[in-house]
Amino acid sequence: MAIVVISIVPATGQDKVETSAGVDLVSKYVWRGVSQGVGASIQPSLGLGYKGFSLGAWGSVSSNPVPYELDFSLGYSVGGFSIGVTDYYWNGAEGSFFNYHIDNHLFEGNLAFSFGEKFPLTLSWNTFFAGKMDQDEDGEQLFSTYIEAAYDFSLGGLDFTASVGAAPWDSPAWLVPANGETGFRISSISLLGTKKLEITPTFSVPLFVQCIFSPATDASHLVVGFSF
Repeated sequence: MAIVVISIVPATGQDKVETSAGVDLVSKYVWRGVSQGVGASIQPSLGLGYKGFSLGAWGSVSSNPVPYELDFSLGYSVGGFSIGVTDYYWNGAEGSFFNYHIDNHLFEGNLAFSFGEKFPLTLSWNTFFAGKMDQDEDGEQLFSTYIEAAYDFSLGGLDFTASVGAAPWDSPAWLVPANGETGFRISSISLLGTKKLEITPTFSVPLFVQCIFSPATDASHLVVGFSF
């Protein structure tokens, strides 16, 4: 799952090309504390990495009549620092991916820093810098932003990630607060737990359960999923 930023191939300065492909099955698609639909979703991913650079594709499709999503990410990582750009695209079934003027493309810059295994805290900053959904009525860019702190730990045989995410200012590109509130809003308080389900002695499937509270949208979610 994408917890801090869109999932792409981990880039750690490897000297050979590395690839990855996978899919998540989730009971509900919740992004940054905001529900993206009411039904189960299939979320495939494909990645390529080389010498710290990474290129990833990620999608989400649901059986419900809601727009599906196709995202592309380009990033670079060195040590605990990573930087990247993501192109978010909604309404994939309704329009042309290459028509950036009328379709639902949003471009976001991503920065993150991980302090490492001894202190497994990750801080991230994500700001939209282009796309009509991030513009006001006069066409001015609003630079909708999401910041997050995530901490990994283990307890009772399970791996957990606790995270808090917020919009530091009005960010209509991705967050519409309940009751029309403005300014700084906490959009996600989350606890994610993961474990491996052993199907056979040589095959296991990661199971994850995530409890999410969103003060900004006055909503709560409990999501379960499997990774393959």
